[in-house]
Amino acid sequence: MSSEKKIGLFFGTFNPIHVGHMIIANYMANYTDLDEVWMVVTPQNPHKQKNSLLEDYHRLAMVREAVFDNNNLKASNIEFELPKLSYTINTLVYLEEKHPNNEFVLIMGEDNLRTFSKWKNHEQIIDHCELYVYPRALTVQEQEDNATSAATNYCHEKVTMHDVPVMKVSASFIRNAIKNRKDVQYLLTEPVHKYITEMHFYEN
Repeated sequence: MSSEKKIGLFFGTFNPIHVGHMIIANYMANYTDLDEVWMVVTPQNPHKQKNSLLEDYHRLAMVREAVFDNNNLKASNIEFELPKLSYTINTLVYLEEKHPNNEFVLIMGEDNLRTFSKWKNHEQIIDHCELYVYPRALTVQEQEDNATSAATNYCHEKVTMHDVPVMKVSASFIRNAIKNRKDVQYLLTEPVHKYITEMHFYEN
């Protein structure tokens, strides 16, 4: 039976989701063979509480706000249903059982690819799905060097490097900027900026 859809899985805490995340997800959904990209919100580890990490449902709500008008991007709380900690391989197996006709692809940064061989059951992951890899926001030369290094460190026919335009912006930068009363409206989608402002998130 042929696959219904080819779906990219983009995991993250999204604390908060910002335009850098959106550019990567939108590129993968529009410039590759993926039909959709699911933004999989990583739940908080109950054994490692972080004061700066918002509650799971708030981070999921912000992702939903960010993607609400894009039919190719979806917010996913799939890992909320799994035991903590949930490893990527467990999530993939669960998704394949729940959506047997879909094909799943793992989206990751090239820095993660360089350490992929240390992931739990990484051989099983690569058996289950392809990896679509985007560069980090570095200089052009650094991107070329790192992409080559990543591909060399984990060379596999199911790994594809994609020339995604990336921004050097991080969620921690945004949180610190808000705390210091700086303007971050252009680093967030308008609905997410509105949500954060109304809820007074990251101000303290």
